[in-house]
Formats: sequence, C-alpha cells, structure tokens
Amino acid sequence: MDTVAFTAIPQRTYGAFELKEWIRRYTYRAFGIALLLLLLLFLGFFVYNYLHQRALALKPRIPVVRIKLSDLPPPPANQADVAPPPPPTNVAIAGGPPTVAGNPVPVPETLLSPDAKDFANIEEVARATSKGGEGIDMGGFGIGEGTLIDPNARVQKEEEPDPDEFVFVEKEPAFDYADLQRRVQYPEIARRAGIEGKVVVKVLVGKDGKPKRAFVADSPSEMLNDAALKAVLATTFTPAIQNGNPIDVWVTIPIIFKIK
Repeated sequence: MDTVAFTAIPQRTYGAFELKEWIRRYTYRAFGIALLLLLLLFLGFFVYNYLHQRALALKPRIPVVRIKLSDLPPPPANQADVAPPPPPTNVAIAGGPPTVAGNPVPVPETLLSPDAKDFANIEEVARATSKGGEGIDMGGFGIGEGTLIDPNARVQKEEEPDPDEFVFVEKEPAFDYADLQRRVQYPEIARRAGIEGKVVVKVLVGKDGKPKRAFVADSPSEMLNDAALKAVLATTFTPAIQNGNPIDVWVTIPIIFKIK
C-alpha cells in the first residue's frame, strides 16, 4: 500500500502587527490632510485681508478739517438784534354763521325785514351764537362768541413719561394684586407644555387710574404674554399723586404663572 504524504500549506493570519501598521499609516495620512487644510485656511485669510485693505486704500476719503474754538473769528461787534415776528394779521373771529339763535316768534310776513326772510337750517342754528357771527362759519360747535383764533397757535400735547424714567411721587399707584393674580387665565397650550415662570409687565397708569398702555419687559415664553397683558389692562388702579395732583406714571407688575 502506497503512502501519500500531505504537505501543510501555510496560511497567512492577520494580527495586532498588521492593525498597528494600518493605524499608523492612516493616522499620518489624516494628519497631513488636516495640516494642508489648515494651511489653506490661513492662506485664504491673509489673501482676503490683503484685498480688503487694498480696497479701503483705493476708496476715496473725505478730508476732515478740525477747527478749534480759539481759531474762530469773533462775532461782529454791532450785531443788530433779530426783530420778533409781527403778530398775525389774518385772525378769524369764530362767531359762527351770521344766524342768530333764539326762540322763534310768529309775526306777520309783511313786518319781516328783507334780510330776515332767509331762515337758517337746523345745522346753522346749532352752530350760531346768541349775538350772531361775522359770517365765518368754522363748522364746529361751541366755538364761542367773538373768540380770536390764531392760525399759528399750536396746542401742546402732554408728553408721556419714559418707561425707564424715575418719577418721584408722593403716593404710588395702588391696586389689588391678589385679585389681579386670580383673574389671570393660564393659557391651555402653555399648561400642556408645562411652561411656568414670571412675566414682568410695565403699564402706564393714567391720571384717572385706568391703564393707558402696557408692554412685556421680561417673559419666560411668548405663550404667557397675552394672558398677562389682558389681566393688567383690565385692572383698576388708584393714580399716583405728585404735589397733590394725579399724574401718569409707569408701574412694573410681576405676573406669576405656576401649574397647580
């Protein structure tokens, strides 16, 4: 019986040596790529900076001339005072229409004067005075009898205080905070989302104690703003007192939203 000899074929196995070689090779490659990108980034920055500075240098500049107060010439010695403007000449007499308002008295038609046969309508009688006007119908009610109206006159509107301005008052505006907090309606969408916090509202309290306008100064979420503003604007205050008189003043009110 013949004997057959088998020769074992060596098989190549991969182990830690090959893995370390791959790691080393790809680490060097990644480092080289990162270094190249970094160099390109720095190069692009310097190129952009150079082009930007060159564009600024080519842009025309407006020359600035600095003058000291000591270099200014003195004012003329004999400078005439500016005369005040002349008083207005086109002053209207707000006497309303020439119709005379009063109780009608029945008289015979033959006794009427020629200028009294044209009767005024209801609107003219309502705007007429007891003495009759100059025929200049201003179209309004209660203008007055013989009142002089300056066409250049301006009615000065009272300015509102600034929200951040400190105003000294003898008595601060008062209100029922507990009642205000009870009237706050928690938004259902904010309740489901679990949103809580404090909404700071600034409100301008007028001389009559009624809020004129308000805005949200700080809030954890916009979902709570409308509810806080509605509650504050529906609140009645006692006005602030300054020198014995009520004034407009800003008040800061925190509104607490807490899910129970």
